Amino acid sequence: MSTPTVENVVIIGTGCAGLTAAIYTGRANLNPLVLEGPLPGGQLTTTSEVENFPGFPHGIDGFQLMQNLREQATRFGTRFEQALVTSVDFTSMPRKLITAEKVILAKSVIIATGASPRMTGIPGEKELYGGKGVTTCATCDGAFYRKMEVAVIGGGDSAAEEALFLTRFASKVYLVHRRDTLRASKIMSDRATSHEKIQCVWDSVPVAVEGVEQNAVSGLRVRNLKTNTESVLPVRGVFVAIGHVPNTAPFTPPLDVDANGYFKPLHGSHIQTKIAGVYVAGDCADHVYRQAITAAGMGCAAAIEAERWLAEHGG
Repeated sequence: MSTPTVENVVIIGTGCAGLTAAIYTGRANLNPLVLEGPLPGGQLTTTSEVENFPGFPHGIDGFQLMQNLREQATRFGTRFEQALVTSVDFTSMPRKLITAEKVILAKSVIIATGASPRMTGIPGEKELYGGKGVTTCATCDGAFYRKMEVAVIGGGDSAAEEALFLTRFASKVYLVHRRDTLRASKIMSDRATSHEKIQCVWDSVPVAVEGVEQNAVSGLRVRNLKTNTESVLPVRGVFVAIGHVPNTAPFTPPLDVDANGYFKPLHGSHIQTKIAGVYVAGDCADHVYRQAITAAGMGCAAAIEAERWLAEHGG
């Protein structure tokens, strides 16, 4: 029986943080192995246009940006493997990453697993999710709703962006928010509230997605929090944009997380965990900024720290 290979560094996740870490560790001749999860490229692959990533004065398609990063990482010797880590054993060296198929051994680990869309949990949402009218990605599914009325649930930048993107296809976009103003940045809020195709449904919460019997969305029932009255928005599509849940469960324990599930790095650091040689980067650890550029910066920092740690410990 052959002895399992011990990797210098295993990077878990292929978003901005993971791929930037791969570029840096690859250039350091560490021959990194990157484990891809269920959404290769991360959340940016579902974004139509990224306007605020430095170096692209006219913006860049989110999928293309991630493809560029992947090609750059590959150029420096990064290897990719489709695997989902279900648990870890960090009690001994090398560290053990456990997947359904095998155990992967690593001297150092960079966890950049990002975050997943948060769902409302209302009746009909789960039953009609995925090709039946409920989705979390306007870029992926917007074109299916040409000349139809749709609803977006949420009030932050993501919800405003989703609503604005959907105006390219939908005849009308209802933006359902529990308050009377959006939480989005001023520029995104102004764009959304002034768009002729977007109707804000203020002070309201979703109650149920209708159409389960027909196996397709036929409406979104909402309740006004001030009047306590309910009404049905005549939509064919429901886009949920209420935030994300960090993908940290397979690593806790042994790693620490805060009340919202985000990794808690060592005091004084934003990437180093309490386990030597194990680092975190991107949206799984950042609950403050959550931007592509800050994720990339964390990936860079984690890679440099991993390189230094390996140099000091015989990597």
